[in-house]
Amino acid sequence: MENLPDRPNPHAHLRASDIDRDQVVDVLRDALMTGRLSQDEHAERLEQTLQARTLGELEPITSDLLVPDGHQPPVPSNVPMRAVSNSPVPIEEPANADDSFTTMVAIFGGVERKGSWRVKRRTNAFAVFGGQDLDMTDAVFEGREVTIWAFAVFGGIDITVPEGVTIRNEGVGIFGGFAANGSETPHPDAPTVVVKGLALFGGVGGQSAAKRHKKRFRDGHGHGHLGH
Repeated sequence: MENLPDRPNPHAHLRASDIDRDQVVDVLRDALMTGRLSQDEHAERLEQTLQARTLGELEPITSDLLVPDGHQPPVPSNVPMRAVSNSPVPIEEPANADDSFTTMVAIFGGVERKGSWRVKRRTNAFAVFGGQDLDMTDAVFEGREVTIWAFAVFGGIDITVPEGVTIRNEGVGIFGGFAANGSETPHPDAPTVVVKGLALFGGVGGQSAAKRHKKRFRDGHGHGHLGH
């Protein structure tokens, strides 16, 4: 049987709703997590999604990420919504909470986490004569509240969170610095990052992505770890 040409979407002229855009964002997020899109491609398509006004403008953004069926809307109806639909940051809670922790150690060296990774409900970060850079800008959070236990001894730990995320500072600095400040405009449904621990002759710092970029622009170069 000869394949028929694709029919134009009769609803392409309709205005796109926030729900339509959220569904496309979910498809793009899943494609990023599975490696079908690079970070640059994800950022470009995400910008197109936010600027789209009609369903017809949304459709090509995910056309190569979904299985065609001949009468496909911009996003299939079975695409799940986020666990927290109003959150600007993806939150996916694990089925087994007992597995939701991780430990990272930097001794006379460095650890860097950035791009697409999962922020566990509890993260233990140790930096001894070394440094850690935990960039959560494009990460998926495994809870509405996650805790970072940061211990920096003659070293430094930097934490960067997405816009809208709140940082609660509960750490202690002894002959060192322990300071964490999140977004200036926190979103009520975004995750909260609680930073606990100790900075001994070292430093632990937390900031939003916007503040980090402003600091790097002001300094004119990439920043180093606190306490170095």
